[in-house]
Amino acid sequence: METLKLRTGGRGEPAVLLLHGLGATGAVWHGLAELLDHRLLVPDLPGHGGSAPLPAYSFPAMAAAVAAGLAESGPVVVVGHSLGGVLALELASGRHGLAVAGVLALGVKVVWSEAELDRAAAMAARAPRLFPAREDAEVAYLKVSGLTGIAPADPAGVVETPDGWRLSLDAAAFGVGAPDVRSLLAQARCPVVLAAGENDPMSRPEQLRALAAGAVTLPALGHNAHVEDPAALLPLLTKLTERDG
Repeated sequence: METLKLRTGGRGEPAVLLLHGLGATGAVWHGLAELLDHRLLVPDLPGHGGSAPLPAYSFPAMAAAVAAGLAESGPVVVVGHSLGGVLALELASGRHGLAVAGVLALGVKVVWSEAELDRAAAMAARAPRLFPAREDAEVAYLKVSGLTGIAPADPAGVVETPDGWRLSLDAAAFGVGAPDVRSLLAQARCPVVLAAGENDPMSRPEQLRALAAGAVTLPALGHNAHVEDPAALLPLLTKLTERDG
């Protein structure tokens, strides 16, 4: 397993770093990547897909691992979904040696109940579930990543063991906790756009607007808006890349 599995491609500056959400892999950005005329950096986050797990998970630790695995210092525009959006904001602080020119944070969950945090902690403590067939593990991968019915399973999302198939996701990543998004926004050293799908049950547009008056609502889309309609992100991303240029 690679320290950080990184897909690269495309041409044109600034480079765009695409960070997926919890449980997914970099494959979720395929549709958006096809629409962008930029150099692309698309990792699997630590403990996901083909990237190695971390000894412990925190937003700073995950962001630091991503920055270290890029082998470049930027500038980059970062697009992050959900957990990836939090990591994009963490990178925007400048604490991790990556020059970030702009951030589009999509579908970031900013309000957490104690019950939700308890469930996440319980999931982080569970042993990996084993499945008799690859297809069964792929169904579980799609469910965990919220991609059921809107995307195919990434082969890197599951792995075969002597006892059966399991998710490649390190379940301990569920224990990363709740982000202090207000603080991260205050610490960002670049322009930041917050956005969420109109029908996103996890990241409500009104919750984002309470933190940033200019937060964008993407009509008729859900939590995985970047998969449902990649083109919906283009106007937001264009503003950030043109500002950098």
